[in-house]
Amino acid sequence: MEESAPCINDFLTDDELLTILSKLERQDEKDWFGLVCKRWCKIQSAERRRLCVPPGPARLRRLLARFSRLTHLDMSQSLSRSFYPGVTDSDLDSVADSVPHLRLLHLKNCKAISDAGLAAIGSGLPSLESLDVSNCRKLTDKGFAEVASGCRNLRSLYLTGCRLVTDSLLQTLSENCLKLEELGLASCFKITDSGLTHLSEGPRNIRTIDVSKCTNVGDLGVGKIISTSGESLVSVKLLDCSKVTDVTVFALAKSCPNLEVLVIGGCSDVTDESLRAIISSCGKNIRSLRLNGCEKLTDLSLNSVISNCENLVALDIGCCDKVTDITFKTLITNDFVSKLKVLKASRVGFTLMGVHIISEFCKGMEYIDLRSCPHISRFVYDIADIRFPRGCKVNFDSTLSDTETMDEMYF
Repeated sequence: MEESAPCINDFLTDDELLTILSKLERQDEKDWFGLVCKRWCKIQSAERRRLCVPPGPARLRRLLARFSRLTHLDMSQSLSRSFYPGVTDSDLDSVADSVPHLRLLHLKNCKAISDAGLAAIGSGLPSLESLDVSNCRKLTDKGFAEVASGCRNLRSLYLTGCRLVTDSLLQTLSENCLKLEELGLASCFKITDSGLTHLSEGPRNIRTIDVSKCTNVGDLGVGKIISTSGESLVSVKLLDCSKVTDVTVFALAKSCPNLEVLVIGGCSDVTDESLRAIISSCGKNIRSLRLNGCEKLTDLSLNSVISNCENLVALDIGCCDKVTDITFKTLITNDFVSKLKVLKASRVGFTLMGVHIISEFCKGMEYIDLRSCPHISRFVYDIADIRFPRGCKVNFDSTLSDTETMDEMYF
């Protein structure tokens, strides 16, 4: 009778299998490891730290039982393909009970969760450092108060589109979450300068703040954040904050030397003077700059942007109709190679000469938006035979989804 072939499991200990698993870099390779046999699956499950879970309570409970040592869990839903009810409060109870050491939880677009779900997070996940509940529109200050009091190590909180939150939340955060570094409040319309003032009395190392479309926020509130977290700030987003003026931009220039991302699109009172000041102060660090709708800006300041921001990757000057070819002629004389990948320039007053200069000196260009430029049409552009790098998308009539995707990626 022939002897059976030796089995690898007879020779390798669990520690040796863990060593093999640790050498696999890609997640799909680690998943394949778990398909070899039940023993390998158990080892792979015990070591997995990150998981993305589609909606479904039965599937969720099964996965949580298998991967009990998770630290990162993403249960976000697609905004365009929302499942109903999708993730629910009872699902969050299961998460809090099963993976109490969770550090990151993403719940974007989970429309069914309420303050009860946030209470489960606050009471059951004391190690939580990052929470994203963007577009979960049932959530209120009451639920976030539970999170703030129970998750005092919170460093990142994104509430984009949570329209029911008020300044009371920011006061709660200032009292409980002193380690907070990232805060996203875009489209939280009830937030005012008073709330930002309260927030400035708590955490002093905020790196990222987004109050885009918070129309009740102005120079006073943003100035308070700048005064306490200035050197830490690397990203400030103030899209369509119409009460923001040169005062804020001058404050950024004075106090934020490490700024990398600045969004002041729609702040129509911003002028050349303040923009030149901030470029002079931290232009070398700036990677992304959104200025669309800043109608007072001219070649005077935009020329400074092109000539000083050597690490600039994305620039939005849409509707800045005073900008002409002069801005981009600076590319010819710059002593550095432009890193610009994205240029949004709809309704800008430059001509084919400016576009030609961009194509010649921005060799890494991936996307350029030329919609509604009065001196440029697709027909004239095609005749001119201007050539951008292979793969670069030149838009004359892009859809709204195209521009939104680009905004999410770069701005």
